[in-house]
Amino acid sequence: MDKMLYISMSGLKQIMQAQARNSHNLANVSTTGFKADLLSFRDVPVYGSGYASRSYSVASDNGVDLSVGGIISTKNDLDVAIKGKGFFVVQSPDGGEAYTRAGSMHTTQNGQLVNGSGYPVLGDGGPITIPPASKIEIGADGTISIVTKGQDSTSLAVIDRIKLVNPDTKDLIKNSNGLLVQKNGESAPVDAKVRVVSGFLETSNVNVIDAMVNMIELARNYEMQSKMMKKAEENDSVSSRLLGNR
Repeated sequence: MDKMLYISMSGLKQIMQAQARNSHNLANVSTTGFKADLLSFRDVPVYGSGYASRSYSVASDNGVDLSVGGIISTKNDLDVAIKGKGFFVVQSPDGGEAYTRAGSMHTTQNGQLVNGSGYPVLGDGGPITIPPASKIEIGADGTISIVTKGQDSTSLAVIDRIKLVNPDTKDLIKNSNGLLVQKNGESAPVDAKVRVVSGFLETSNVNVIDAMVNMIELARNYEMQSKMMKKAEENDSVSSRLLGNR
């Protein structure tokens, strides 16, 4: 009976992981620039004498769906969406660089430009700081121009440029903070071809219908694996009774 138990036991464990990941995606259906998490599994044999025919499934490296989400208009000058490929660069909690498509930005009391999650937005020379201004404009290439308070509304001055990159998506993974980083830990170079549009935001790329269907399928699979374990227990009881009657 242990073969059946191995299959159903590992199946239940991985289904629970998949359901947790699917629920996480659903919870972020309204999160700006969110990229859905993907989960894959692989078959692993049980090593040891007498276990050659046993195997169980384990979760492989977590993947990310990097397809582009929808674009909505906000008419907020500090909301920025990337047109096509590319990423904004933010400073992660460990001080390194991380990448995101979430372009909801605002300034702190000290004038530092941060995204919706509070991570500093990086420019050509590091974290961007915006002086007190009556007007802020973000150009298609990420250039930040301002009108200093007290100055004429046409007196725009360039103060920095948002760092925009376009690393190979195959080299990106999502870290524990939900940010994208390169697998090798290196920083991606600036890509002058990346373009942005101000006053717009990219929405989550989670498909609600697909996620709900996936949730139902996972629930059914969980029920099936549970029934297999119960059947294995019943078969074991019958075998024990038969042996006891000899």
